[in-house]
This record gives sequence, structure tokens and C-alpha cells, in this order.
Amino acid sequence: MSRPASRVIPIAPVSDDTGEMVSLYAKQATIHARSVHGWFAAWRWALVWLTQLVFYGLPWLPWNGRPAVLFDLGARRFYIFDLVLYPQDFIYLTGLLILSAYGLFLFTAVAGRLWCGYACPQTVYTEIFMWVEHHIEGDRQARLKLDAAPWGAAKLARRSAKHAVWLAIGLWTGFTFVGYFTPIRELGGEVLALIGLAGPGSAGPGPWEAFWVLFYGFATYGNAGFMREQVCKYMCPYARFQSAMFDHDTLIISYDGGRGEPRGSRPRSLAHDALAAQGKGDCIDCTLCVQVCPTGIDIREGLQYECIGCAACIDVCNGVMDKMAYPRGLIRYATQNGLTAGQSRLDWRRVFRPRVLVYGVILLLISVGFVTSLVLRSPMRVDVVRDRGTLARLVDEGRIENVYRLQIMNATESEQRYRVVVSGIAGAQAQVRDEVRLAPAESRWVPVAVQVPPQSAAALGPGAHPLRFEIIREADGMQPAASVSEKSTFVVPR
Repeated sequence: MSRPASRVIPIAPVSDDTGEMVSLYAKQATIHARSVHGWFAAWRWALVWLTQLVFYGLPWLPWNGRPAVLFDLGARRFYIFDLVLYPQDFIYLTGLLILSAYGLFLFTAVAGRLWCGYACPQTVYTEIFMWVEHHIEGDRQARLKLDAAPWGAAKLARRSAKHAVWLAIGLWTGFTFVGYFTPIRELGGEVLALIGLAGPGSAGPGPWEAFWVLFYGFATYGNAGFMREQVCKYMCPYARFQSAMFDHDTLIISYDGGRGEPRGSRPRSLAHDALAAQGKGDCIDCTLCVQVCPTGIDIREGLQYECIGCAACIDVCNGVMDKMAYPRGLIRYATQNGLTAGQSRLDWRRVFRPRVLVYGVILLLISVGFVTSLVLRSPMRVDVVRDRGTLARLVDEGRIENVYRLQIMNATESEQRYRVVVSGIAGAQAQVRDEVRLAPAESRWVPVAVQVPPQSAAALGPGAHPLRFEIIREADGMQPAASVSEKSTFVVPR
């Protein structure tokens, strides 16, 4: 059976008098969050101070003649207080990332987006930038009026002052970030030389240092000053997959609809006991919970992925409840099961459910293993590489010689002496030209010749045979002896 021919139906243009232009892009309105005070706001600011004291302070903290935390990419050394790590210690970074992931899973399963609401850099710097904005341009209503006002000298002065402070914070943040990779005092001298405040002969920062100071500084300025909630809603992947870690017993910021509805305004003189007779719930529909929200959502509409868990709506709602002489907790941390059951208080037994206990046990085991590995970590690292130019050769008295190159890395910040011995083949001897002495945190390639007597070579026969190097750190007055063993092969020619 043949198919009927398809028809093309033309779409007639819509006339101007009846048509309506629909834009495919709606401009996002600027969110001016209202300032809020309360218990959770105090906790949020405490973490702002704590995180920024650590971030801005660590590069300036002296430790063994260097910054306490320094990632020296040029020398391939990573200093964290007394720890000296090499690129070969990459496994510790892997362990740290696994710890962070399981910590995120645990805290999210227990209490939702705690990281986002209190310690995430985007939240922290947005909070700082909003504080600057509030003190220069005023509270929410004053900022809305300033936005609507025509440009003039007063508006230009306020906007310029705000952006100048924002830029200063952003550039100082970028300078501090680079200070983790270049000693910050040296970097400060280079910056002073760049702006002409250092003595003659001082060089400015290198091109990569300048690039990263500017890049990180302007990224902070743009993300915290302009993008703000857009980063949390559209750029951060956590907002999208957080629901996979939630369940009905996860603590989330919730609006108690059973208690709050039907919402509506009422005189303050209306007693709480008389609300039911008037057909009113506890919510007075003041919309302050929306005005304080940094992502601009209405928490009364239920759980939304845009909610970062900052608890600003809890603080402001509790303040309204206090003024109305109503019980607190209309908006509170609660679980979906608790709300369904009508519980007004949190049942902490729900926190210790199997899912949380599994996360906690795994996190504890990984933490113990990670710390134990760091404590028992060898004070040196060794890599053995065969000399590919000469696999084996015959030397004096018929001995067979193989040449190796040993990369010995001193993982301490004191001078160390080492001895090299070999085992696994009878009569094998290691010969090193000079005494192996390494400066603090030094890495050096040491040529080592291993000779085997002819009778041992004859007993082994042609081919590659297992050989073990043992590098021994000599004991001194402060540190005991230590050793590292590495496997290799010894080649007997045909």
C-alpha cells in the first residue's frame, strides 16, 4: 500500500494588531536580599570569620623559614607544616578527596546542604560582598530605590565606592591564592616593585603570577558581586545531584504548612489561641522569608533545589513570630517524615539511621587509615631506574656490573646522610662515588654501580635476576635511622 503524500501547511504570519511578541529570554531580576540577624546568621558569620582567617592567614604564618603551607610547583615540593610531600605522594591527595566526598555525603544525608549554606566559598564571599553593599548603599529598600533612581553624582559615588571595595577584596583574594604557590612575602615585594614602592633593582611578579592574581581576583569579584545565586542555581553541580543524597529523614529547612495555612494578614492584637476561630494560620504573609533569601525563592512552596540551606528564612520568621507572640518554628529544620507526622520537635533518633551509620563508619575507617599512613610515612622516598645505555658490562677480575640511577628524596627539613646496600644476589656490592648527603627537602639522582663476582654470575646464568636496594638514613642526634627498600633486576649477559 502506497503512503499518502505529505502536505505542507503554511503558517500565516500574525498581523501586528492581534499578535504578541514573546521573548525567549527573560532577564533575571536582581535579588536584593534583606539583612537578617539571628542564631543561624551568627553561626554563618562565625564560619565566615573562621574560613577567611585560615585562608588569608596561612600564607603569612612562618614555619621552618617558609610559609606554613606552600605548594612550590617549580621545585615540586608541597609543604604543609612539618610535612614535605613530593609528586609521588599524590595518593594523599586522592585520600583527601575521598574523605571530602564521604564527609559531604554524611553531612548531606544528616542535614542537607550545610556546606552550601555555611562554608562554601561562593556563600562566604557573597556574604562578605553583600555586607559591603549593605554598608555603602543601605538596606534592601534603599538599594531598590538606588536601582530605580536616575544616574547622578550620589548614585555614581555610591556605586563606585562599592565596586572599588569589591575589587580590592577580589584582588587581595587573588594575591592570597597565589601566595600559596609563591612565598607570599616574596610575592608582596614583587607587587610593590610593580607599583613602584620597592627599592631599586626589585623585579615585578612573573607573567603567570600576575595572570593568576588577576584571574582569581576578577573571578571572585564577578562570582560574589554579580553572579551570586546564578552560580548556585546553574553552575554548581551539587544543586542538581543533592536530591540523590536526600531522603525523608534528612534535615531540611521546611515551612510547616499545617501550622501556617491559611496564611494572611491580621492585627497584632489577635491572640494565637484565637487564630483557628478566625480561619487563620500562623503565617501572616509578610514575605520576609522571601526578602532575606539569597536565591530569591519562597520556602513556603516546599523543598526546592535552589535552597542552599543558609537558614536566613528561619531567623527572620522566628523574629516575626516573637513580635506576634506566636511560638517559634513555623520555618525550621525538620524532616519530611516529621512534618507528615505533625511533629513540632526534631526526633534525633532519625539521624542515626542505617544510611548515616554506614557513611559514618566508612568515613571513620578512611580517616583512621589516612592519618595512620601520614604518621607512619617514611622520611624519604626512593625511585630506582636502570641505566638503559649500559645494561651490563664486564669489569676488573671478571665481575659483572650493572649501573643504576637512584632518585633519593629527603622528605624532612633537615640535612640527611644515606647509605646504599644491595641484597638478593650473593656477593653483590653497591658502589657510590661520593657520600650521599642531601640538604633539607632536596631531591637528587645518585648513580650507583652494582657488581657481582663471577662465581655468583655463573650460578645465576644469563638473564635478569631480582635485586633489592636498601637505602638507609643514618641516625643523628635528633632522628633515628630509617630505611626504604626498592626492587629492581640485575642483568647477567650471555
